[in-house]
Amino acid sequence: MRAHPIAFVAALGFAMTACAGTPGAGMLTSADGRTLYTFDQDTDGSSHCQQAPCSTNWPPYSVEAGAPQPAGLTMIKRDDGSQQWALGGKPLYFFAGDRKPGDAFGDGLKGVWHVARKASSGGYSY
Repeated sequence: MRAHPIAFVAALGFAMTACAGTPGAGMLTSADGRTLYTFDQDTDGSSHCQQAPCSTNWPPYSVEAGAPQPAGLTMIKRDDGSQQWALGGKPLYFFAGDRKPGDAFGDGLKGVWHVARKASSGGYSY
């Protein structure tokens, strides 16, 4: 059974999506509804997904010039000098296999990619 998301804006620039069922419950999305992911092999403040094919399949949630900083997110600097949004120091990514807002096909891939989501405690999990 597929969940049908209902998105609401949590802060400037990103949203949390509440869904009936998994994986949507409390998942973080970009302002346009695209699911955001974390990578277990990243260390706080550093991306380990900067070269193809990783960066092709998992593009970074890049900081656009002049973009306001969403509440709860920080910026990290990538090796190429660009900036990427991070949650709790963990870089955030999109998954190229997601085709439309609310898709979360990357969740659990290879056991190391996870949807970033709001935890029941009010914090975030990744």
